[in-house]
Amino acid sequence: MDPAGGCPHAANARLLEGGSVVPVVLPGEVGGMAVLGHDALREFLAHPDVAKDARHFAALRAGEIADGWPLRTFATVRGMTTADGADHRRLRSLMGKAFTAGRVERLRPYVEELAARLLDGLEPAATEDGTVDLRAHFALPLPMGVICELLGVDQTHHDRLHHLSNQLVATDIGPAEAVAANREMVEILSTVAAARAADPGDDLTSAMIAAREEDGDRFTPQELIGTLLLTIVAGHETTLNLITNAVRALCAHRDQLGLVLSGEATWADVVEETLRWDSPVSYFPFRYPTRDLTLDGTVIPRGTPVLAGYSAAGRDTRAHGPDAARFDLTRTGPRHLSLGHGAHYCLGAPLARLEATTALDQLFTRFPALDLAVPEAELPRHRSFVGNSVRKLPVRLRG
Repeated sequence: MDPAGGCPHAANARLLEGGSVVPVVLPGEVGGMAVLGHDALREFLAHPDVAKDARHFAALRAGEIADGWPLRTFATVRGMTTADGADHRRLRSLMGKAFTAGRVERLRPYVEELAARLLDGLEPAATEDGTVDLRAHFALPLPMGVICELLGVDQTHHDRLHHLSNQLVATDIGPAEAVAANREMVEILSTVAAARAADPGDDLTSAMIAAREEDGDRFTPQELIGTLLLTIVAGHETTLNLITNAVRALCAHRDQLGLVLSGEATWADVVEETLRWDSPVSYFPFRYPTRDLTLDGTVIPRGTPVLAGYSAAGRDTRAHGPDAARFDLTRTGPRHLSLGHGAHYCLGAPLARLEATTALDQLFTRFPALDLAVPEAELPRHRSFVGNSVRKLPVRLRG
């Protein structure tokens, strides 16, 4: 895997020609595997002999993974994404008591008001030639603002939390930087948790602190901080990429944008097709077979760290047809896997969909002629094979 990231689709297509499951070399010369094919990934994500707990990570258990390994946080953070079985059900139940559909729906007016306010600031932020970085001024502050509102995180922390979460998902970061970013993120979130414990409010952090199972079980301090960390990272990085990728897709496919503006397709269609066609997460770490596992004819040895190849699965021609690389809002066929599958399906999916549909609706209603200010090929890519997007999105609001 290239730690510098870049656009994954050409490499994914080449890899898929060799099969649905391939061996990969992770940073630090750590051996792993990736599941790329749609059907194989769907089976793998829900397989009873596949775990998320890092105690099944053979190389980590053997002491072969350094503290500063750039992907270590994905494996070792305490929370739902690294728990299995009864422990996972306990944590998800506790989180579910706080992260209810009603709480998400109550955020709708805030999402709509924040999106409108950010759009008001786009033209004043534009340069003399009418160019503005839509990612920095709209696609980023919207989900970051929403997730911090949900968690009860003061706005003074927003920029720093985004910087740190960017470092946590980077795959080209050095050991010292990785350790420092993780430590600072934990320090900030510990401060947030302490403030909410002392002065509870109508926010998710307060609700998680108060949430109990019927038998009195609750989040441990480590689980609470781990869950906050994962919620911050997953709750804004993925939606940021989703909005950015959807705008890029519509600018490159004006006929598809026309379908929405004419009422022949919906913003929800745009979101789902973007999730398939240009998944905001390319390769997500990690899952581990608890026994030697044969998947689509390939053996994945017990204890191997496995990447879930969402960007590859979304364009797998065996599942989505020979035109899988085409962005098409009228497409029919199997549902994408970009929000997961099985017990670990994304708990924040309704919020991500609410934010993305609201953002796109308001953006293109106000600026229907919006277009990229530079060719797609010149957009700087994420320096990570985990996240899949660009780091800047310069656009002209009036085309």
